[in-house]
Amino acid sequence: MTSAEIAITTSVALVALVTFYLGRRSATQHNVAQDFDIARRTVRSRRNAAAISGEYLCAASFVGIVGAVLADGADAMWYPIGFTAGYLALMIFVAAPLRRSGAYTLPDFVEARLGSRSLRGLASAVTVLIALLYLVPQLQGADLVVRTLLPVPGWAGPVAVTAVVLLTVIGGGMRATTVAQAFQYWLKLFAIVAPTLVMFAVFVGSGAGNGAVSLSSAGPPAFTEPTTVTVEESVTLRVSTETKFLADGVVDGEPAQSEMTLDAGVGMRVSAGTTLRFEKGTYVPVVVGSPADNAGWLMPGDGDGWDLAGTYSLIIALLLGTMGLPHILVRFYTNPDGKAARRTTLHVLLLVGLFYLFPTLLGALSRLYVPELLVTGKTDAAVLLLPTAVLPGLPGQVLAAVIVAGVFSAFLAATSGLVFSVAGVVSTGLLPERVRDFRLAAALLALVALGLSLLPRSPDLAHSIGVAFALAASTFCPVLVLGIWWRGLTAKGAAAGMVAGGGTVLVALALDIISSHTGDWAPTLVQRPALISVPAAFLLAVVISSATRGDVPATVNGVMLRMHAPDRLGFVRDSEIPRYGRAEEKVRLGQGRHRR
Repeated sequence: MTSAEIAITTSVALVALVTFYLGRRSATQHNVAQDFDIARRTVRSRRNAAAISGEYLCAASFVGIVGAVLADGADAMWYPIGFTAGYLALMIFVAAPLRRSGAYTLPDFVEARLGSRSLRGLASAVTVLIALLYLVPQLQGADLVVRTLLPVPGWAGPVAVTAVVLLTVIGGGMRATTVAQAFQYWLKLFAIVAPTLVMFAVFVGSGAGNGAVSLSSAGPPAFTEPTTVTVEESVTLRVSTETKFLADGVVDGEPAQSEMTLDAGVGMRVSAGTTLRFEKGTYVPVVVGSPADNAGWLMPGDGDGWDLAGTYSLIIALLLGTMGLPHILVRFYTNPDGKAARRTTLHVLLLVGLFYLFPTLLGALSRLYVPELLVTGKTDAAVLLLPTAVLPGLPGQVLAAVIVAGVFSAFLAATSGLVFSVAGVVSTGLLPERVRDFRLAAALLALVALGLSLLPRSPDLAHSIGVAFALAASTFCPVLVLGIWWRGLTAKGAAAGMVAGGGTVLVALALDIISSHTGDWAPTLVQRPALISVPAAFLLAVVISSATRGDVPATVNGVMLRMHAPDRLGFVRDSEIPRYGRAEEKVRLGQGRHRR
């Protein structure tokens, strides 16, 4: 192994060991049943905010946003804006009332508010779907890191992440997961801030890009030195200015081993395995769909109405999807009351907003230093290759190792949060409510996600995570908002809204997958369906509830009072956590022992 590979392997191993140590240490110090599930609902706002931020800043945050900014420029800025602004909507509409409801999981809330056991089952199924859509990109991101930087098979990354997560979650429970994720937030913040500041200082000191075309220039980016690019998957390239290069492989379906000319506005199909050689100063071709020059890269939208609709759809998915993510909402049940839940959300806004300043800067630097990724379309690798492109040699290798440590921390934090929350839903709703059942559910979910992650990966991580947000926005968001703020919601209305919204997203996802293998014919609103699915879910929930107003549960007044009355009035009655009935489980969990 080279020195760079040794440094990266060491950083990943250290992150895994520290995560495992924190989880085991917390598990041995806090081992009662309530610690395992909800950390006795005594997690302080700041620590809880750090833990929420730790599991929220996932593959899309660390890897996907940098790649999206590199490829799409201003249009990709909606990802960090939406990921952050979602917590504002969560704080205003959901956080405090949801905590005061006394529920333990989203299906618990649905059953308590609407009085329907069958609706609880539907909510549990939706929870599992959202988790899988969110989990798979995390593991695929680990595959990407390993394939890009290490001389080992790509599957080793997802397997390593899955193993560490299961050891932490199964052994430690909620308190252990909270401690580990709080640590991982601060690690991720350091891992992105320090390298970004160093690379930005080098960028400024070297004369803004070491001869690269300035980002403020209207023309396309250019190669700063002779560059050879091998296309791993077939792509269609275009340029805004005539470009010449050498090709060795298959171009437009014909064998090619000579100089090629790519005219402005004309697409050129380059088959997998083809090698392209560019001279210094040659303009960079880009994959069709990305801006071909810096003027388009800096300008949001392209003047097309469908593109604008896609942008609005993305904003809706990110803004409303946050309040429907099961692994995020379960954290608010660990706060002592509604006021603490709202304070936690405010802290998360600050922590997440601070983090998202830096992926944008890295995306802009990537357009200057690693433009070859625009040719292959593998822009998700930008954050991994940028350090050594800016600082060749040992300094760049050290920065790359720091960034990889943060990236793997992001995979571990998001995956552990998802596995824990969904295992809790499955074990309390579908199994006999024992610790053994929780662990079985966690293992099954993680292994299913691992299997799906080994299938051919989607085009980019940011888009993959966006689908999970769209599903959450189209299912749980309407139920939460209407269930908290409108007493007229009925179980039939909620079920109709969830089925309509979730079904629309899943059909769009299937069409998008088919499109990706048959010529990318899917329109924007198939790739980003929230503009259709979210209004449909809200509208259908309201219409069906109005038509079945006689089915409003008799307990609605008490539930609404509990959710909206101030904490100090004492109306909150927390629902029971799972009862672990087997004697040996009670002994192992140490009932009656608690150490703060």
